[in-house]
Amino acid sequence: MLKSFKIIVEKHSDGYVAYPLGLKGVIVGEGETYEEALQDVKSAIGFHIETFGSTVFDETSPALEVFVAEAGVAV
Repeated sequence: MLKSFKIIVEKHSDGYVAYPLGLKGVIVGEGETYEEALQDVKSAIGFHIETFGSTVFDETSPALEVFVAEAGVAV
């Protein structure tokens, strides 16, 4: 079975970090390139589901779309 996930990929000065939405628990992938981080998080998602089963799916309110916004906040 193939299931699609929305995955956030962040670019940092020392590489990329990726994490999925819609799963319970902490799943993170990393790599020197975008593609490496994406492949690493896909592998981590598979391992997470294999280890914990279908209970990891957070289907109570799945994200329909994902946006990135930047806002200034007084601190």
